[in-house]
Amino acid sequence: MKPATLTAELDVRSGGRYRISFVSDDGEYFEAGGTYREVVPNELLVFTWAWHSTPERESLVTISFKPDSAGTLMIFHHAQFFDEAARDNHRRGWSSFLDKLDAFVA
Repeated sequence: MKPATLTAELDVRSGGRYRISFVSDDGEYFEAGGTYREVVPNELLVFTWAWHSTPERESLVTISFKPDSAGTLMIFHHAQFFDEAARDNHRRGWSSFLDKLDAFVA
């Protein structure tokens, strides 16, 4: 089974909120959300990230977009994790997502 987004509610503006839900490869349901702290079209997204199951463990995602000769360079940074296990789990999840995104846009 491939991961599928079940819902995505996005209010992409500074102060706006988002909530997404999806099912993992092994069938586990996940839901996350947060608040956009900074939105600069075609340049920058900064938003908080927290799983629905652990809303007190909020972290911060920063995504920068820069022109590149081949198209657009995306610089992804996720920080302020609750602990090393959370960091490592997010690294695996984001790596899988970004690999799929890379294959999709290739």
